[in-house]
Amino acid sequence: MSKIEINNVYKIFGNNPQSVMPMVREGANKEEVLEQTGHTVGLDNVSLKIEEGETFVCMGLSGSGKSTLIRHLNRLIDPTDGEIIVEGTNVMSFNKEQLIDFRRHKMSMVFQRFGLFPHKTVIQNVGYGLEMQGKQLEEINKTAMEKIEAVGLSGFENQFPNQLSGGMQQRVGLARALATDSDIMLMDEAFSALDPLIRSDMQKQLLDLQSELKKTIVFITHDLDESLRLGDHIGILNAGKLVQVGTPVDIIMNPADDYVKAFVKDVNRAKVIKAKIIMKSTKDSDDIDKTNLIKVNEDQFIEEFLPQIVCSNSNCEVVDKSGNVKGYISNKELQTSLTKS
Repeated sequence: MSKIEINNVYKIFGNNPQSVMPMVREGANKEEVLEQTGHTVGLDNVSLKIEEGETFVCMGLSGSGKSTLIRHLNRLIDPTDGEIIVEGTNVMSFNKEQLIDFRRHKMSMVFQRFGLFPHKTVIQNVGYGLEMQGKQLEEINKTAMEKIEAVGLSGFENQFPNQLSGGMQQRVGLARALATDSDIMLMDEAFSALDPLIRSDMQKQLLDLQSELKKTIVFITHDLDESLRLGDHIGILNAGKLVQVGTPVDIIMNPADDYVKAFVKDVNRAKVIKAKIIMKSTKDSDDIDKTNLIKVNEDQFIEEFLPQIVCSNSNCEVVDKSGNVKGYISNKELQTSLTKS
């Protein structure tokens, strides 16, 4: 069973969305529906599965439906039709009290504009979710400090948000989401408001935390480089339709249509493909010469070790953080993966 299942979800915005459903089901596109009915198609028959412990990235241009989709998961928005299943339970069946409990304990959310309380200190902001869960103050402060340290903000716990930079404020938002220890984190354009260098640093921080915590993360972005760097799987939306779901390599090397091709045409593949994506497992690598191997980490991007591989004409041994061998990459296949059209 998948952690999250979205089954045939439609969302129509307008005065009488049910009256528009037959038209949408028959294939009318977003522009036609708007012109003829005044209604807006937010999501058009979206179905996907998100597995436990993965980072699933939804991306698309402005108006594609990505933020609408993520808000269905915790029922900030209810679908016009379809099911949202979390751990086997349809969240549409929740009454008000069940929904509040679900939001407090099962899902946390990080917003683009931080969403911090200006009158609360960092530690009070981080501990707010625990306060809503009814935890004791000692436990709240202990857990909040652990998460503050985890995101690199030790020493700032008594500062107020207006005393922090944008990147630091977003770290507070991330720490607050982590503090409730929810299984699922929803991140809606969480890094989009940050400067490029700070944004890259936050992406690395999230990758480091995720390698330890293995949360189920649904991350919304309009930035392809960000989605390729963070996502285990990526779903691409266009005008409310889900046009492709796949791994970063699937998306780059096998774009489903012209819309996706336009996204990926200028991507530097070496910058966004990790060693673990293209390696052969130990049991499937008998054809690779294992003499004079260069050791690389499974989470390294190709650009980090490509020059060394090319200059030495060597093959790669891929290991995890503990040094365990996970697979191998041949020099030839490495270069082929970067040039495949």
